[in-house]
Amino acid sequence: MNRDVSGTGGAARPVRERGTSRRVKSRFRLISGSIATAALLLAMALDTKVVKIGSAAAIQPGVFSPATFGASEYPKVKAEIEKRAVDAATLAQALAEDKQAAGKRYGVATNSGFEFSVKFTGVAGKPDFGVYPVAIEGAPKALTIHVQTGPAIYGMDLRDASGIISFGQFVNQIDYQNAGGALNKEMKKQVMAKIDAEKLEGKTISVVGAFKLGKPDDWMVTPVRLDVK
Repeated sequence: MNRDVSGTGGAARPVRERGTSRRVKSRFRLISGSIATAALLLAMALDTKVVKIGSAAAIQPGVFSPATFGASEYPKVKAEIEKRAVDAATLAQALAEDKQAAGKRYGVATNSGFEFSVKFTGVAGKPDFGVYPVAIEGAPKALTIHVQTGPAIYGMDLRDASGIISFGQFVNQIDYQNAGGALNKEMKKQVMAKIDAEKLEGKTISVVGAFKLGKPDDWMVTPVRLDVK
């Protein structure tokens, strides 16, 4: 008489076979996954181009580059502000008579008021963190004119006073804001880098620049030209 002395019964062999089959399938899936991963990594490596940070190739199409914008647009902005610039004494008189009329005649309207382009020659006073008061002949005594020379340049006057740059040209507010900062940086490269901005006190300077009208008798001018006499 044949008897199963293993104590496990006749079902033991099928159990082992099923276990073996599961292990084989698991190994097959592991190998297949490894092959797929290797193929993906190879494809990524073949499709990857190494570029130097800051190079033209590193700028993705459609991605706003402040540095590129500043370099290309600053000369246009400078030319427009120079063309629009009004003599300081003339502008001061017009503002004293009628701010709205002066804004419409000489300024560029923005959401927060008027931006003006102005030109003047005067003597630079004692600076305060890179900001010089300038005494101008022919200007009202109540008028205070300051010129900011850096190192920090504040405001969006260069962007807004030109009249050739608008929010609609940009994808979002961040790019629009960065455009203004880029123009300020480019101005520092092209204007401030050519003079000793720390030693202007007591010297006669000629300035062409822009400012946002706050108080009619207190101007903070961002220059696009600054010549030392």
